[in-house]
Amino acid sequence: MEITRTFDIIDLNVEKYPRKDMYAGKQDKEWITWSTEEISEYISLISYGLLSMGYKKGDKIATISPNKPEWNIADMALAQAGIIHVPIYPTIGTDEYEFILEHSEVKAIIVGNKSIYNKVSPIAGKISTLREIFSFDPVDGLRQFSEIKEEGKKSGPETRDELERIKKSILPEDIVTIIYTSGTTGTSKGVMLTHRNLVTNAITTSKAHHLGYGNRAISFLPLCHVYERMVNYHFQYKGISIYYVENMGTVSEAVKEVKPHIFNTVPRLLEKIYDNIISKGRNLSPLKRAIFFWAVNLGLKFRLEGNSSFYKFRLRIARKLIFSKWQEALGGELQVMVSGGAALQSRLEKIFWAAGLPVIQGYGLTETSPVIAVNPFRLGEIRFGTVGPVIEGCEVKIADDGEILCRGVNVMAGYYKAPELTAEAIDSEGWFHTGDIGIFEEGKFLRITDRKKEIFKLSAGKYIAPQVIENKLKESFFIEQAMVIGENEKFASALISPNFGFLHDWCSKHKIQFRDNSELIELPDVIEQFSREVKEVNKSLGEHEQIKRFRLVTEEWTPQSGELSPTLKLKRNLIAEHYKDIIAEIYFSGEKDNNVLSKLKNGINGILKNLPKF
Repeated sequence: MEITRTFDIIDLNVEKYPRKDMYAGKQDKEWITWSTEEISEYISLISYGLLSMGYKKGDKIATISPNKPEWNIADMALAQAGIIHVPIYPTIGTDEYEFILEHSEVKAIIVGNKSIYNKVSPIAGKISTLREIFSFDPVDGLRQFSEIKEEGKKSGPETRDELERIKKSILPEDIVTIIYTSGTTGTSKGVMLTHRNLVTNAITTSKAHHLGYGNRAISFLPLCHVYERMVNYHFQYKGISIYYVENMGTVSEAVKEVKPHIFNTVPRLLEKIYDNIISKGRNLSPLKRAIFFWAVNLGLKFRLEGNSSFYKFRLRIARKLIFSKWQEALGGELQVMVSGGAALQSRLEKIFWAAGLPVIQGYGLTETSPVIAVNPFRLGEIRFGTVGPVIEGCEVKIADDGEILCRGVNVMAGYYKAPELTAEAIDSEGWFHTGDIGIFEEGKFLRITDRKKEIFKLSAGKYIAPQVIENKLKESFFIEQAMVIGENEKFASALISPNFGFLHDWCSKHKIQFRDNSELIELPDVIEQFSREVKEVNKSLGEHEQIKRFRLVTEEWTPQSGELSPTLKLKRNLIAEHYKDIIAEIYFSGEKDNNVLSKLKNGINGILKNLPKF
């Protein structure tokens, strides 16, 4: 059957992929599965219920919830009823909630649980269009999502006929969702995506791997983000069962229980997995530690093609002795990981592939539904350090200033109620300006080098691409996050948020005592160790790119604390404002040092001039 609208995927599953565990979620620490027929019926009942309650095609309903089967049920039910879905991150602040809910003109909100409701309720009365709030989990005083289902059961033939009329009227180019960008640089924008945008992206990207009917996936990245949402569509398109993980803290437990064949991830999570594994390896006995790091060093030399017979022989031994335990920790049946949202370090690609845990990297934006390019799971079509070839139905060209421009069926319909911003983003020839800088390698493989807006110029006129340097810094086990600074200054510097867990262990081994993190980051031994880490990174950088000064900060940057967006991107303006005094001190100190050096140089020159000639 032809799939042109998101909800068509459900009919496809009923027809081709009937199974007992189409969706699964945890209730009271037990996995509860939902069959294909149960899911299809539940979706229809929710659609009936919403229509019988007076919601109409074109209305907007928001969801604010962690991942759970009900989220996907609501998404499909809204889509086939012609109601526009406005998914919102559970972790944003109340000001942003208020802006999005009022700007999108939502008629109803579905929250995930009581804690989310407590965040939303103070501003609910300010939303002029809001009629009511529902909850997936039981919350005192709120109507439950299941009540909509019960309302659907009571609806008559008229409602069922109405739904069929609406479904037939929905076109591929109709808006199915408005997704508000995370707003790293300012006010969030509402990205309007159509059924065609999302469906074509799901179908095209599903060709990147071989998995399908009978395989299992876990879903733990936020479904409100287009990346996880689209991949969920593509899992369903291929008949892959999806197990939803509500709490990121339980991912490790979930992979052991579910034993997934595939999951969607972001580089930071893979970095964490790798760092934790390495940390455990350091604590092994001398002999086991030697074998462990022999395997790791071997893995870091992995190539997709052209490995010698001797290398392959050693790799088989390494996989049996060491890497098999990595595979076990990730469920033992994992066949592929899909990474997106940010650049993945090449060393991680190499080590995970060597370990028998292949990871394929892609690239895109909310405005492009999201995928523009992806490395397919096929030798000869993957290049480490790149995001792969451009997908079918999409064109990419590199502008004169290096910016990546995209045109195709994946490009959004525009920004909601912001035609001027749409015109800025999509030019008269239909090219969407991504704001990312990139190049093509071998004329085929797209490599992202930085964000256009994040590149800055030193006072000497040299350009700095901070993201590249930050990714290199984060390869250190000591560094959790880093932000490179120095616009219009003489040299580049960095603010560094340490990996305090690793740093505390390091201090314990070196018998370094401290009262708290504020004291810790001022200790000479600690500063010296970070200096060594920075110097090591500097070896791979050009002279003007090198980090001349850095400062450690006590705060751990997270989406909850506000320094990172929900997609784990640095909110540079906010961080710069928060640490403005430290930044001022960095460059004031630098000026002082330069003045001292200048005076010293002048003094030496004066002495030399007065020396007698021989």
